[in-house]
This record gives sequence, structure tokens and C-alpha cells, in this order.
Amino acid sequence: MRLLMYIIVAVVAGLVLLVGIMALIGSRLPKNHVASRSIFLRKSPQDVYAVIRDFASMPKWRTDVKQVDVEVSSGGPVYFREAGKHGTVNYELIEDAPSQRMVTSIRDTDLGYGGQWTYTLAAENDGTRVTIREDGEVSNVLFRFMSRYIFGQTSTIDAYLTSLANHFGEQAVPE
Repeated sequence: MRLLMYIIVAVVAGLVLLVGIMALIGSRLPKNHVASRSIFLRKSPQDVYAVIRDFASMPKWRTDVKQVDVEVSSGGPVYFREAGKHGTVNYELIEDAPSQRMVTSIRDTDLGYGGQWTYTLAAENDGTRVTIREDGEVSNVLFRFMSRYIFGQTSTIDAYLTSLANHFGEQAVPE
């Protein structure tokens, strides 16, 4: 029984030490980061824009999104709320140049992360180069460590772009 107690204490102490090291490393990483990925699709910029701008239809082609609620007021901002496997996130469309460029920003301030995505659609070889640039901020030191060393700062962009390509029946590896 005593040996079991020592093992449990050692495991708990090891976990606490591991979390402490992760927090220390995370606190030394910069809060802000920039990440950018792109894919090529054999669709026109207009066709791609129509899909990515239709926020309410995202659950039909994004596997990580269950529901999207959109709030549009006449002459006012466009807000939308994504509910997915990682919870609910509120966004604002802050720039919209149809078939060329779109910028969305996270409105929530209590998630431990925030920032904006800039979507650029460029005509290229009878198709479209879709580029997403993330200007992000990760305030939570543990999440900062994990986003840098465990899941990567481009994982969400990669999942989005891969789902977009699949929607059009194409295979694409974000680069």
C-alpha cells in the first residue's frame, strides 16, 4: 500500500512539474504570431468567395463546425458565431472586398487567444490561389506552448483549407 502511495505522489509531482515547465516555456514565447498558408483550387475567385463568405453554410463543408449563427444589421457590421468541437467563438467581418479579400476578427476577449484572419483570393492559372494569413495573439501561456509545439500555429488554417478543397471535390495540401 505504501509503495502505491509513493507511485501516486511521484506521478502527480511529475505532472505538476511538466505543467510548470510548459508554462515557463510558454511565458518565454512571444504572445503574437503570424502564420500563413495557401492552396490552389481549380475554381474561379468568385466561386471560392461565394463559399467562404456564406458563413451560415460552413457546417455543410467544415467538419470542425457544428453551427453558425449570423447577425447582419442594415449598414452595420456582420457578426457570426461558430459552434464547434472546441466551443463557441464570436467573429466580426471587418473587411469585405468580394472575390478578392476578406478579413475576420475574433470578438471574444476571454478565450486565451484572439486575432484575425485575412483571406486573399488571387486568380492563378485558370483557378484561384487561396491564402489565409493569421495575425494571432495567445495570452494563455499553456495554450501558447501547445499551439507552438504540440498542434502547431497553422493547424486551424490547414483544417479550414483542406475542408474547402474537399468541398470542391479537390485534394489540396496547404503550403
